[in-house]
Amino acid sequence: MTRELKEILIEKCRDMEISLVGVASVDRWENPPFQPWMPEEFYPRSIYPEARSVVVIGLPVALPVLETAPSIFYHELYNTVNILLDQYTYRLAAFLTGMGYPSVFVPRDGYGAGEVLRDNPVAFFSHRHAALLAGLGTFGVNNTLLTPEYGPRVRFGSVFSTAELPPDPLIGEDLCTRCMQCVRMCPAQALDEDDYPEGLTDKRACLSQNISLGKRYISPCGICIKVCPVGEDRKHFGRENPSIYTNKEKFPEYHRAWDHVRSYGGK
Repeated sequence: MTRELKEILIEKCRDMEISLVGVASVDRWENPPFQPWMPEEFYPRSIYPEARSVVVIGLPVALPVLETAPSIFYHELYNTVNILLDQYTYRLAAFLTGMGYPSVFVPRDGYGAGEVLRDNPVAFFSHRHAALLAGLGTFGVNNTLLTPEYGPRVRFGSVFSTAELPPDPLIGEDLCTRCMQCVRMCPAQALDEDDYPEGLTDKRACLSQNISLGKRYISPCGICIKVCPVGEDRKHFGRENPSIYTNKEKFPEYHRAWDHVRSYGGK
């Protein structure tokens, strides 16, 4: 029945126009793919003891909008995707509960505001690690999860379910190209060239940048996910040449468009 249920769930996600969906069994947190790993209190069963599976969904961040970042355009897209993630995971949890498998949604952000993260820069659950364990991607140097379809330009949400759904296979291939574009372009110098988890983001530097942008109403930053070359979306939008972001003489029409958007809607 759980295999049938997964097929029904995948079809429902298609009907809801959810771009990415994967399933991880909760025991994958207890047998992590690398070390160091998170403390046990961040495992799904430490948060919802009845959990047997974690359903992870992903919604893409449209690259042409992200390219204007930091801007009010990207700020609004980011908020829209977050709202949809909460709504979709709530609906999927309610659907699974109605099918006889009690389930709960996990909000896409487990903190109240950037200022809260300044003192304790960790959320109560990591959707990006859940997405890794659900077979949706691998980690990049910028510490985000890279997907074959959208690179790091995806936001994730999760559902804890009592249903023992068949888990999806992990991605074996490392998707990060080690181009170091994210390291070089980071305005906060919050990244280094070591692989995750050895090379961790300087969370406070990254956070300070986003709090500063928030005061101008144009957060989040988004630079490291904008310049990442991974993802089929780059080909889809005709953005395969990474010099588009640095060579104004060769791509003047794009830089004029981005400058126009950045000039309005914030401070």
